[in-house]
Amino acid sequence: MQVFWFIPTHGDTRYLGTSDGGRVFDFDYARQIASAVDSLGYEGVLLPTGRSCEDAWVTASSLIGATRNLKFLVAVRPGIASPALTARMASTFDRLSGGRLLINVVTGGDAGELEGDGFFADHAERYAVTDEFLRIWRSVFEKSHTGESVDFEGKHLRAKGAKLFFPPVQTPHPPLYFGGSSEVARQIAAEQLDVYLTWGEPLADVAQKIADVRARAAKLGRTLRFGLRLHVIVRETEDDAWRAADALISKLDDETIARVQTQFAKMDSEGQRRMAALHGGRRDKLVIAPNLWAGVGLVRGGAGTALVGDGPTVAQRLREYADLGIDTFILSGYPHLEEAYRFAELVFPHLPRDLRERLGNVSLAGPVGEVMANNIVPKASQS
Repeated sequence: MQVFWFIPTHGDTRYLGTSDGGRVFDFDYARQIASAVDSLGYEGVLLPTGRSCEDAWVTASSLIGATRNLKFLVAVRPGIASPALTARMASTFDRLSGGRLLINVVTGGDAGELEGDGFFADHAERYAVTDEFLRIWRSVFEKSHTGESVDFEGKHLRAKGAKLFFPPVQTPHPPLYFGGSSEVARQIAAEQLDVYLTWGEPLADVAQKIADVRARAAKLGRTLRFGLRLHVIVRETEDDAWRAADALISKLDDETIARVQTQFAKMDSEGQRRMAALHGGRRDKLVIAPNLWAGVGLVRGGAGTALVGDGPTVAQRLREYADLGIDTFILSGYPHLEEAYRFAELVFPHLPRDLRERLGNVSLAGPVGEVMANNIVPKASQS
């Protein structure tokens, strides 16, 4: 099991839907989160992408020197940047970071945002571009290890003599992650990706997705890994966790919810449609499965669900997803600095032994703490 955290390049907060409790995202704050996550033993971090975010590549590059082992899951956007250029960016990042780059392939589902970036295409065309982008991108990397160049003639993309002079540390290329719920997205994942990502839907829905993508890949003689993206709200008791969930949306008014849901409805993203359907824009239908809460999705695009509970309970829910085949969990919580510590302290000790062993000398629950009366060391945790 691998556990990732999140760098909130679109801003951070204690309360959704209001400026109250808002936190400016700058380099110092990004460095605090990255350093904390690295020292706590998380495998890596996801950096979001889009016009509402600081640039993921610039941000991730700035954090290489502030971390030692942390991996960075950074987006490429087919249709916005060329495959050869992004391959060069990725290879340089991988080399300078010592092999700590992971690639998140993001096709995008907001036509208005994509058109603002100069990419005009409908849903089918966007995924056709993604398919051709990946074929060029992978070929450029594979041939970089032998010094060859790549020619490609597609319906949407072309390349002539594309070449990467400095191959990446990871061979043949940094691992490719990808999320998409539509039929065409699942097929592309089966054909070309390494890790298929899904948002935090109820177990039965996630199981169906995994089975479908796995079967598609098997027909092609391929195997994929699977990852889950969701939020977490963890406290020492169940009651405290649910109070924290309620507090997160306590300043959110119905007008804001309606405006945001109207915007989401204009997108042609199947994943976003599925997220919105979980709650229907209603506050009284937010608990959609045991310990699975859809309140975040009232105003947040993309991943809109959270696991809510105490440490042992949340760990058990994660194991239930792991039993379906999920091996990578990409998590986040508001605000992201404090919640990275809280999750590590309350949940890591209850996760599978192989994860705890990988943490090595990372101290999460003791014996640590403030020495008392200049002589008395705090008792070791019994949890």
